[in-house]
Amino acid sequence: MELELEPLNLPCDNERPWVIAGPCSAETEEQVMATARNLAAKGCHMFRAGVWKPRTKPGGFEGNGEKALPWMKRVKEETGMLISTEVATPEHVELAMKYDMDILWVGARTSTNPFAMQALADAMRGLKIPVLVKNPVNPDIELWLGALERINQAGIKQLGVIHRGFSSYDKKIYRNLPMWQIPIELHRRVPELPIICDPSHIGGRRDLIAPLCQQAMDLGFDGLIVESHCNPDEAWSDAKQQVTPDILDYILSLLIVRSESSTTEGIRMLRAQIDEIDNTLMDLLAKRFRVCREIGTFKKEHNMTVLQTGRYNEILEKRGAQASLCGMNAEFAAQVFELIHEESVRQQLAIVNQ
Repeated sequence: MELELEPLNLPCDNERPWVIAGPCSAETEEQVMATARNLAAKGCHMFRAGVWKPRTKPGGFEGNGEKALPWMKRVKEETGMLISTEVATPEHVELAMKYDMDILWVGARTSTNPFAMQALADAMRGLKIPVLVKNPVNPDIELWLGALERINQAGIKQLGVIHRGFSSYDKKIYRNLPMWQIPIELHRRVPELPIICDPSHIGGRRDLIAPLCQQAMDLGFDGLIVESHCNPDEAWSDAKQQVTPDILDYILSLLIVRSESSTTEGIRMLRAQIDEIDNTLMDLLAKRFRVCREIGTFKKEHNMTVLQTGRYNEILEKRGAQASLCGMNAEFAAQVFELIHEESVRQQLAIVNQ
């Protein structure tokens, strides 16, 4: 099915990027207004804050709900910024519209569930408002497209997507793996669909926000949605991934935004590919070491020695031969796998000696 789309027409000082900024959660009226005023002073046109917060486990701060919506409306009235929040149920949609929300977004947990998406789509029928749909938590482009189709079939034509990365079991650099190839493929299929990057949720750490913003621009993304808090270290949720309005302004001032048709993009795009490949290598290594730890547990249970010389020689010979076939130096491959094996042995010894 082809999506019937209309331009989002979101406010922006330049052609790219749109910037939507604000705290992870609307904690107090004072916190919301302080952050909003600071962002507005920096030229931000769109304010975001979570009113309802889906938490992985019960007991955490799950948002103030309707109590926070008048604070958001006050932001709009006093700063002139557009206001946006996440909705996950029909009731959320009804309340958001009651308080004049300008932009709605659908979270990653909701976009995973077709039943929830259909309920939201039904609640949005007849509305004239931009709706942004985050990628599902799992890397499933068809599920992402299906969520968009449901909203579109309800008559919402001002659609965009938010790329917030994908969940993974293994330890990794990022909170959520970027897997840039998925939004790139989405853009190939629906080139007129705007893509906004969420570096806060991809990185999970404030020091990763700047490079992720730049990478999103290098890949031609249309906008950024960034978590910004007046006092990030004291935030009630996701403190590690939020930045102050001053830091966000500095990050944005350093962005290099080039035209997609520019002939100088080649090296930057190639470096972006290298970054993605390096990230994939790190994730694959994390998976390999997880399997190695499972082998260590097996060896402990069966009273086997950690070092298996025959297996080690077999790995070096096979990988050396593979390297030669792939145009790499066999000695280089041997050095790489010697280091990998050394770390595998170290991790297995830790398990055996527990």
